[in-house]
Amino acid sequence: MKQTIANVTLVVRDYDEAIAFYTGALGFNLLDDIDLGDGKRWVRVAPRGAVETALLLAQAGDDAQRTRIGDQTGGRVGFFLHTDDFHRDRAAMRAHGVRFLEEPRLEAYGIVAVFEDLYGNRWDLLELKQ
Repeated sequence: MKQTIANVTLVVRDYDEAIAFYTGALGFNLLDDIDLGDGKRWVRVAPRGAVETALLLAQAGDDAQRTRIGDQTGGRVGFFLHTDDFHRDRAAMRAHGVRFLEEPRLEAYGIVAVFEDLYGNRWDLLELKQ
């Protein structure tokens, strides 16, 4: 039996600003943007070349959900963006205003640096050792 995680929900403030950030600053592809009525949309983005997993951008619908924007993992790194060229992607992201919280560091598993998305969620940009 094979199973995969297809989507991971990311609570956002506004669909359009989230789409602009993830497709612009991070270079993700917009996979779906479907109007579901009543102000809800089915919006999925994924990194270039991603095959199985996408982010489902879910606009907060109430005060409880709004409190989670930018803090879905309690301040921990919650998302891991793997790349085949760390320096290329870091430079492109910085050129689009992405804020890195540290300088790149070499670890046993590769080169990594933590950055924040539009809302303050923490991500690792990571190029694994071959």
